[in-house]
Amino acid sequence: MTAGERALAAARGAVGAPFRLHGRRVAEGLDCVGLAGLAYGCAVPSGYRMRSGTADGVAQAVEAAGLVRVENMRAGDLLLVRSGPGQLHLAIASEDGVIHADAGLRRVVERPGPVPWPVVARWRPQEED
Repeated sequence: MTAGERALAAARGAVGAPFRLHGRRVAEGLDCVGLAGLAYGCAVPSGYRMRSGTADGVAQAVEAAGLVRVENMRAGDLLLVRSGPGQLHLAIASEDGVIHADAGLRRVVERPGPVPWPVVARWRPQEED
C-alpha cells in the first residue's frame, strides 16, 4: 500500500466524524487541517487561519510536513482549494471526489464527483513523487 493509499484509507475512516474547528481527534471532531494531519500522520500547526490566510503560508506548512507539490491529481493527494471568497480549505482526493471536513454539514464527508472548488495546489507524500 502506498502512502497515498494509506492517507486515503485514514481519511475514509474519519467519514462521519463531527466537524469541530481546530479539532484533532475523530471522536471529538475534526476540521480540514485536523483531517489532513490524521490522513498523512503529521502534526498540524495551531493558530492557523484558513479564512484570509495565504496559499503560500499553507504551502510552507504542508511542505514542512514532508509532502511535495505535484501538478497532476490522483487519489490520496492533499488538495488546497478556494472554497469561497477569502476562504482556503484542505481536502483529500478520492477516486471519484474528495473527502473533507464539511462545516455546513457538521461532519467529515466523502463528496462524489469533480472537485467543486478551484484547486489552488496539490501535494502527495514524497515517496510517490
